[in-house]
Amino acid sequence: MPSFIYDSATFKSVTGGVDLDTDSFIVLLVTSAYTPNQKTHVNRSDISGEVAAGGGYTTGGQAVTVSVTNDTANDRTDITLGGTTFAAVTLTARGAVYYKNTGVASTDTLVGYIDFGSDLSPAAVALILTASIWRIPSPVVA
Repeated sequence: MPSFIYDSATFKSVTGGVDLDTDSFIVLLVTSAYTPNQKTHVNRSDISGEVAAGGGYTTGGQAVTVSVTNDTANDRTDITLGGTTFAAVTLTARGAVYYKNTGVASTDTLVGYIDFGSDLSPAAVALILTASIWRIPSPVVA
């Protein structure tokens, strides 16, 4: 499965439900038991298969920084989903899910899914998640 931005995040970022400049964001890790759905998964409560707590991992994930840059030279807006380090963890993860944190799973808005391509199984070592960029081209109006 390729990495993607959830459809609801795109809609909510345009209509004001997600403020990429000021809202609080978290990234959590999921196992291969999670079947991502770009169209129908909206909130954190739609996620099944989160990595279980333990082995250095905390349920719900870790806070990350999301930044927005207006790239006028390339006629686009770059949204950077920040990286993080899950220090000294022992787990198996297939992907990561970024979400807007409200503190309630049923209202935490899913933003992006990052597919690792295969299971990653660190054993008491750091799992480093690098930043991902969502590029939105500026439209040309005819």
